[in-house]
Amino acid sequence: MTLHTGVHQKGNFTLTELIESIKDNDKLKKTGAIALFIGVVRGESSEGEKVEKITLEAYEEKANETLKQICDDLKNKPGIVDVQIHHLLGDFRVGEDMVYVAVAGSHRTDVFPVLQEAVERYKHEAAVFKKERVIDVNGSVKETWISEKDPDKNK
Repeated sequence: MTLHTGVHQKGNFTLTELIESIKDNDKLKKTGAIALFIGVVRGESSEGEKVEKITLEAYEEKANETLKQICDDLKNKPGIVDVQIHHLLGDFRVGEDMVYVAVAGSHRTDVFPVLQEAVERYKHEAAVFKKERVIDVNGSVKETWISEKDPDKNK
C-alpha cells in the first residue's frame, strides 16, 4: 500500500493511510522511530482576526514534483528510511487537518531534524496557495491570499 507524496483533495487521504504506508515500507526493519507533523487550521490570523475558513489550492503538477523532490532529498540523510509529505486541498474549517508530514528513521535523533526541515521546505517551496477568510473586529468578512514566503505569516 505504498502511497506517493503529493497533494490530495480533502477527504481523499487520511492520517491512518499515511501511517499504514510508512509501516508498509520494505525497509521497516531499519525503522526505530516515526515522527509526524500535522498542520491544522488556526482560528486566528497573524493580525488577530477570527479565521472562518482556509481554502487551499495548488498548481498540482508542480506541487507534486516539488514535494517528491523534497522527500527524495531528505531520504538520503543518514538514518532516514522514509519521508512523506501529503498536502490536502479544498476548504477547511478551524481545527481541520491540512497537511501531514512523516519521517521514519533508525532513531529519534535522526527523525526530528529532518521532520522540521521537511516542514520548512514544503512551506517555502511547494506550489500550494492559501486563501484565508477572516472576520475583522468590525464584523466585516474579507478574503486574502497568504504567502508562506512572508516571514510574519510563517510562524
